[in-house]
Amino acid sequence: MASESFNNSQRSNYGTLDGPSSSNSNHNITDSLSSHENAPLIHSPMIWRLPRGMGRSIRLRQDSMMDTRRTLGTFAGVFCPIALSMFSTLLFLRVGFAVGQAGIVQTVVMLLLAYAILVLTVFSICAISTNGAVEGGGAYYMISRALGPEFGGSIGFLFYVANVLACALYVVGFTEGIMENFGEGGYFVSDGLGLPVKGSWWKYLYATIVLAVCLFVCMVGGSMFAKTLTVILGLTMICLLSVFISIFAINHTIQVEVPKENHLVNHVRNDTGNVSLPVTFNYTGLKAETFRSNAYGGYERDYSQCTQPNSKNGQCSVMTFATVFAILFSSVTGIMNGANMSGELKDPSKSIPQGTLAAVFFTFCTYFVEVILVGGSCDRNLLINNYIFLQDINLWPPFVLIGIFAATLSAALGNLIGASRILEALANDQLFWFLLNPATKTTKGGNPYMAVLITWVLVQLVLLVGSLNAIAPATSVFFLLSYASTNLACMALDLASAPNFRPTFKYFSWQTSLLGLLGSLTMCFLISALYSSIAIIIMLVLIITLHFRSLPTQWGSISQALIFHQVRKYLLMLDIRKSHVKYWRPQILLMVAKVRQSANLIDFINDIKKGGLYIIGHVRVGSLDDYDDKDPTMEDNPKWMKLVDKLSIKAFIELTLARCVPEGLHHLVRTSGLGGMKPNTVCMGFYDAEKPVDVLAQKHVRKKRLYGTVETAELINVGESLGPIRDVDGPKDLNATEYVKMIEDCLKMSKNVMLCRHFSSFDKSKIVSSKGVQYVDVWPVNLFRPETASYFDNTCLFLLQLATVINMVPGWKSKTCLRVFLFVNSRTENSVIKEQKLEMYLRQLRIPAKIQIVSWESVKPMVDFDKSVNYPESRMQEYENISDQFLIALNDLIKGYSVRTAVCFLYLPQPPSNKSMHSEYLRQLDGLSANLPPTVYVHGLHPVTSTTL
Repeated sequence: MASESFNNSQRSNYGTLDGPSSSNSNHNITDSLSSHENAPLIHSPMIWRLPRGMGRSIRLRQDSMMDTRRTLGTFAGVFCPIALSMFSTLLFLRVGFAVGQAGIVQTVVMLLLAYAILVLTVFSICAISTNGAVEGGGAYYMISRALGPEFGGSIGFLFYVANVLACALYVVGFTEGIMENFGEGGYFVSDGLGLPVKGSWWKYLYATIVLAVCLFVCMVGGSMFAKTLTVILGLTMICLLSVFISIFAINHTIQVEVPKENHLVNHVRNDTGNVSLPVTFNYTGLKAETFRSNAYGGYERDYSQCTQPNSKNGQCSVMTFATVFAILFSSVTGIMNGANMSGELKDPSKSIPQGTLAAVFFTFCTYFVEVILVGGSCDRNLLINNYIFLQDINLWPPFVLIGIFAATLSAALGNLIGASRILEALANDQLFWFLLNPATKTTKGGNPYMAVLITWVLVQLVLLVGSLNAIAPATSVFFLLSYASTNLACMALDLASAPNFRPTFKYFSWQTSLLGLLGSLTMCFLISALYSSIAIIIMLVLIITLHFRSLPTQWGSISQALIFHQVRKYLLMLDIRKSHVKYWRPQILLMVAKVRQSANLIDFINDIKKGGLYIIGHVRVGSLDDYDDKDPTMEDNPKWMKLVDKLSIKAFIELTLARCVPEGLHHLVRTSGLGGMKPNTVCMGFYDAEKPVDVLAQKHVRKKRLYGTVETAELINVGESLGPIRDVDGPKDLNATEYVKMIEDCLKMSKNVMLCRHFSSFDKSKIVSSKGVQYVDVWPVNLFRPETASYFDNTCLFLLQLATVINMVPGWKSKTCLRVFLFVNSRTENSVIKEQKLEMYLRQLRIPAKIQIVSWESVKPMVDFDKSVNYPESRMQEYENISDQFLIALNDLIKGYSVRTAVCFLYLPQPPSNKSMHSEYLRQLDGLSANLPPTVYVHGLHPVTSTTL
């Protein structure tokens, strides 16, 4: 039952921190940290050891002081990119559109709703970012390390797509500013002059040129761009102040022309009827009457999407609350732009919360003031029909143009850089096989130039859509799903109650995260149910794909923390005092000595457990005093876990160290399981002298698929890490007396017992692929006590239950038939009546089985017993020594019926109380099952089935 003792593992050398560090000491620390992941172990106030993960974080913080990429502070690295991204197209191009379509009241409601979602999400971002060291990849890094690779990889992909769409959105906004001001008939050009703008391909050309400029800046480096953001933000605020000052300074009415691109407004002809006169609407200055008229808007069509006055295309439909909100929200989705620059921040855990909250508060106040001023000074028709009206009412019109260019171009650059950093992080994590390997290439300064190029190509493709308002819904949906996932990550971390989730940011709870999650998902479907469904489907496909890839990451997964939390709760609710025989299921402790010989048996027990508890136990002979370093079972456990993974079985591993195998069995029987999930059956291999077979070397690796598990062509190779097979000429780990004593001890501890033999020849694949029907045979009679053949005790029921369970397993069910053998005495018993009684009993137990009549007279020589005597039922469980001739006859009888038998279940009598009979007991068990197909001896102690509802 136990493997050979392995040599003591070589003790590891630990580095120490004892005063000023030198290069040698740092090298030793690095080596030691790379091989240990335990909790910090305090040796003395000055000498201590750290786990690898913590040591790596500390080294990252120390190295970040010298990292050339980590040069940005809170203002330049977080506040500026977020503020500029949240200003983007809305600040100068779409505030009037929102107020004109929705009115002041609904626009303020939209702002409050959008910023409520943003603030709740920011709380979650702050909580996650202050719970540990944040590396490059920003939001993706935080989500993936919190939720695990499956969710992190899929959500990271969605967040990357959102940044690509946002970059295209802002480039289109910049291009619209160019075309409306410098195109033919534009604001800053004379009639007949200007850039050509007729046709969508001219717009695509200008957008391509703008994107090429962004590409050039990104190729130079994100740090250089971030350092210029302070100047860009300052310039943007000067331009915005000019707007505010102009609204207060200009109090008279101004006639503002409608752009020529607006085909929805019918142009007025002069008296001759030949020349089209421009249509104008009023700027009134700040007036209460204007404010009241704009308080409640009326939704109309968007002229930027309508090429003709009577356009009927889908994009030229009347605006709604959802579509206007989508445009507004897509312009304020930059709250993670600061987190995306985490690889360039000096102290991400400090800068991200402070800079993000400050930027959100600042932009909200700015938008609120702008909405009130614009709504109180401009006619509604002007707001709907002219998106660049701020230039006409400004004291110096170029200020607005500069502001448009600064806000949209900086936002586009921020998203292009952020998207490239996310793609680089995804590639470095190798979640998507080799597909993203090119994105890992960087310059000497750390700039991911290949990720920038890939992102540039994708943005170029999105630009084909052309319209800002058409890109906005998809952008909003993908960002909202990213925000929902961030809130989900934070909520899950808080609900899991993990002791190590201790963020320094305290202004959050699972309730705030839940509100952010629900708000984000609700707005997703309100904006576009189609885009939301597509995005969620993509996310689910990626989650399933990454799950079946079985990524060997060391990030930790929130799912494990949540599972632990729930399992602990339900284990406390699982009360063994409330258990009922109707809901009995096998909970098996399989004792494995030589795993290379036992692979088939491990697979068989996995089938027979029927959703119950399955524990593989192993005893390592030795004493803890023999090991100076640590318990050797701690090193063996990962090897056994790897074997379980490759065999694709659902089992727990329990290893113990004991001076002898029987003592180790006591440990495992008493301590295995937890609460109401404790083994009720102990299964062991049979004690015989057969030549051992290395069946593990013939097993193929199984991998998960959507439809179950499949065997691959790859053979399982664990080397000698789990020990060799038993040496035929060498001594066994225990003798026959000890083996029988183990059976006896299990019964004393009130456990059912299963002894499995000949499973080296067991091949489930042959059973599944067989053309004819094979049998699962049950012999519910103690063949060592033939006089009790008329009784049915708990062992007989246990035999039937196990055989029925194995016959219910997919693969077995369609290829095997349950067969129950009934012994009768043809001279004194009516075989028909006896068969009818058994058939009725099986029907009550819902066991579909074929009954096979066997006459005692066919067993030659027959043991002599008085069949007229009514023997006590208790004798049925006892062992009685029988003659070798009768034993051979019984063995021949069973073999005769086992030509097409897959598995044979036999009755296991109790070991004799006389220890001197133990060897004889084991010898006769050996003789009875010699040369049979895979055989299971069973002894049951408790009821396992019921006829009641």
